[in-house]
Amino acid sequence: MTRFVFVTGGVVSSLGKGIASAALAALLQARGHKVRIRKLDPYLNVDPGTMSPYQHGEVFITDDGAETDLDLGHYERFTGVHARRSDNTTTGRLYSDVIARERRGDYLGATVQVIPHITDAIKEAVVSETDGYDFVLVEIGGTVGDIESLPFLEAIRQLRNDLGYDQTISVHLTLLPFIPSAGELKTKPTQHSVKELQNVGLQPQILLCRSDRPIPQTERRKIASFCNVRSEAVIAAMDVDTIYACPIAYHQQGMDREVLRYFGLPHDDSPDLSRWENIVRGIREPKGEVRVAVVGKYTALLDSYKSLAEALLHGGIANNVRVRMDWIDSEELEKPGQIDKLLRGANAILVPGGFGERGAEGKISAVRYARENHVPFLGICFGMQMAVIECARSLAGLPKASSTEFGPTDEPLVGLMTEWAQGTELLRRREGGDLGGTMRLGAYPATLTPGSRVAEVYGRTDIRERHRHRWEVNVHYREALEKTSLRFSGMSPDGVLPEVVEYPDHPWFIGVQYHPELLSKPFDPHPLFVGLVKAAKEQQKHAQQDADA
Repeated sequence: MTRFVFVTGGVVSSLGKGIASAALAALLQARGHKVRIRKLDPYLNVDPGTMSPYQHGEVFITDDGAETDLDLGHYERFTGVHARRSDNTTTGRLYSDVIARERRGDYLGATVQVIPHITDAIKEAVVSETDGYDFVLVEIGGTVGDIESLPFLEAIRQLRNDLGYDQTISVHLTLLPFIPSAGELKTKPTQHSVKELQNVGLQPQILLCRSDRPIPQTERRKIASFCNVRSEAVIAAMDVDTIYACPIAYHQQGMDREVLRYFGLPHDDSPDLSRWENIVRGIREPKGEVRVAVVGKYTALLDSYKSLAEALLHGGIANNVRVRMDWIDSEELEKPGQIDKLLRGANAILVPGGFGERGAEGKISAVRYARENHVPFLGICFGMQMAVIECARSLAGLPKASSTEFGPTDEPLVGLMTEWAQGTELLRRREGGDLGGTMRLGAYPATLTPGSRVAEVYGRTDIRERHRHRWEVNVHYREALEKTSLRFSGMSPDGVLPEVVEYPDHPWFIGVQYHPELLSKPFDPHPLFVGLVKAAKEQQKHAQQDADA
């Protein structure tokens, strides 16, 4: 029997429902249960793919090509379970599907309403593709009391009645603020939040209370009494120095035991948390530090690079060092005198993905600095494209090399495939269909050149990585570019699409068209980030030796 855990939030947003869901799933996994996590998002966008990174943060991509909420990245990093398109549902998608059904006449002339049609669609999204799982955790985005969340809460209320209370549980995340002038934690926001949840017919069984300090027993009893839960079910979710300490902290507070006790499952034994203890130890007790300069265009909101930051952290854990990330706005590098000032001292340079011309010249300057100064470099997606353009301009005698993303150009080193691949057998998307110039989304295979540095990094020549882009490096320029020291060391299996470039004569310089950060996990770090941080350690060592000499 699959059991469903519904996670809601109250008082304020950004309390950490996604991390809480992921941490609980990791604890249940550690006890031998098979888990899956999904997210219900109340916004009207069909998916976050068209949202500005400054508003929504990172768009996380699944193997099957879904553009999803960044919380799905946390789910994967904590559980290792690859998310699917069905694991992220939005109001926009639900309404689109229901309206499409109405237009086809599927409702046989009935008046289409929020209840039952939208709520039925929500329930269908929750329970679909859940066979074989012991637990399915369902996070509801937003905050209880928001108008847009009401259909989701109503659907959950109905599901709890439909499935039975022995198969479902409600976990509510709230805030316990500390008021310095009063010198105490205040429980009233939590009380009001639970009351708001009760007003829509949902009674939580577990309260996860965010606070910056332990919750006194008297306050626990007070919350339990006013909110109609057991005092043991009032779980303190205190601030931690790393999100990967959450499974350990929540277990110490008894969260997993309370969930299992509610379902009548064995809960007295302790799970094996050695994986998380080792990860936390690696973060807290590094044997050194390296500096990685990340040259991006969305640095005003670092959630835009959430998976990237985590992947660098994972690379640091694997190399037993702390990775200090210097986030540099690429437009700053376009100002006179800023390149050397901002990049000097970096042990590695990373140029991540992005869209549009803004800041592109700054990224190209960062690539040139890394190449000429022998600084370890990783270019991701747009970063790889800028590395190819820099090579064309500086080494291949093509000063007008550019991308058609920026406008018309005489030397389209980067372009939509429809602009440079006419007459070529284009890569087909799984079940067929011309990829053309549309967004290339999801996991695709690539073949690496035997003996190349990237093949050495992976330890194999056949890989599969996730993509999110429209523009591709124009393979017709390969011969001209390889007359320099640049090498195309990874291609799509049909040899049409460049996937990896590198400089064999550089200490460590790799550009990839895909997004390796999306597959990195703290217990299984991506080899490219392990390799980059290892190269940064070597660079630091040599720089120190030169300084001492």
